[in-house]
Amino acid sequence: MDDELRAGPEDDGGGFDVDDWGRLTPFVGAVATLDDVQARRAVFALGDTDDPRPIVMDLPQPVIWWEEDGEQAAVAIQAESHLGADGEAMEILGLILPDGEGAVALLEDVDLVDDTDPTWRDLVTRAVDPSAADEA
Repeated sequence: MDDELRAGPEDDGGGFDVDDWGRLTPFVGAVATLDDVQARRAVFALGDTDDPRPIVMDLPQPVIWWEEDGEQAAVAIQAESHLGADGEAMEILGLILPDGEGAVALLEDVDLVDDTDPTWRDLVTRAVDPSAADEA
């Protein structure tokens, strides 16, 4: 598995579109380490938390991420629960954006959607081809 990238073949840039997001390789069954992130098997690894554990959910999972710049399409490939210094549980997702970049979001900041969701599909299409926004 060390040779596999989370998004598939090295020459595809690691991104996705509305038809091929399902090929993204999820990181499941373990808490990610720095080695996993460096090998591109996982998006994030947290070190200063307590009781880390994977969240059991179907991955990869299309999501709409609500960030400060507005809504953005992504696919969750990693899900973990950690306790912060204050003892509060944090449910964290590792996301892949349509351009192949990784991002980290709290589960509470995303909507889990189906790949047929028209908003998700439109957000992916616009991210992959910004000129598509002019055609809509």
